[in-house]
Amino acid sequence: MSYEAELAATREFFATRAATWDSKYPDDSPRYAAAIAELGLAEGAFVLDAGCGTGRALPLLRAAVGPTGTVLGVDVTPEMVDRAAAHSDVAAVALADCAHLPLPDGTVDLVFAAGLVNHLPDPALGLRELARVSRPTGRLALFHPIGRAVLAARHGRELTPDDRRAEPNLRPLLAANGWRLVSYTDTDDRYLAVAEWSL
Repeated sequence: MSYEAELAATREFFATRAATWDSKYPDDSPRYAAAIAELGLAEGAFVLDAGCGTGRALPLLRAAVGPTGTVLGVDVTPEMVDRAAAHSDVAAVALADCAHLPLPDGTVDLVFAAGLVNHLPDPALGLRELARVSRPTGRLALFHPIGRAVLAARHGRELTPDDRRAEPNLRPLLAANGWRLVSYTDTDDRYLAVAEWSL
């Protein structure tokens, strides 16, 4: 499938779910809050919420960086961006493809990406773009409020060896595209992989 076709399929998948997404997963917010707190964001930092969806992380990220920080949420699905715009009092929100971001080089202190990596049509291209917009001190946090095994069971399937979020697959993927994996957690109640900029 071409890049454009995969992007269109992603938009279609999320467009039909945008209106009910938060009510379908109402218990995820405390896990988002715990992960963001663990990242130890400094006041004044610039945070990019890549694939921000309905924007549930945006208020938490704003609280972490304080009034002098910057929070930008981007998503490729217009319906998700419309929902995220409800948080426009705490963050800017834009319709954008994570492989083609409207940001200059070396801008971002942290890329927060909840559930993003499996929805990138070209993971290498997307990760390189996230590295491009990050500062040399920048970090990437790949997050999901439940672990890989629980997520697979929720969708009625088993984990497969080619899962790109598995540590043996993720580490070289990150390394080849500007990132060095520094911590990896995959438990039933959380997935959090943190990488440092390495271009």
